[in-house]
Amino acid sequence: MPSSTAIITTSRASIYLQQLCKHFSHKVPVEFTAEAGSVSLPFGNCALTAEDDTLTLAVTAEPDELARMRKVIGDHLARFAFRENPEIEWRDAPAA
Repeated sequence: MPSSTAIITTSRASIYLQQLCKHFSHKVPVEFTAEAGSVSLPFGNCALTAEDDTLTLAVTAEPDELARMRKVIGDHLARFAFRENPEIEWRDAPAA
């Protein structure tokens, strides 16, 4: 399944991870700790990892839904992190 990853530099990585997971948990299955989380949307999945000053977002979805996953996760992070205005640059994994 196609995947895409974004690595965001922020001192609030764990806070944003938890905010995203708590937000999505109201509507979809979510599991998370302060260091890692997973969000299962109907059209794809997102794995989140917080380490020191880095938040890593890894999304997987069918080819026709990957852009939607990037947009949904990226837009939500941008809203939670509006004070920092993080640069969210997605990189697609090479095709297997």
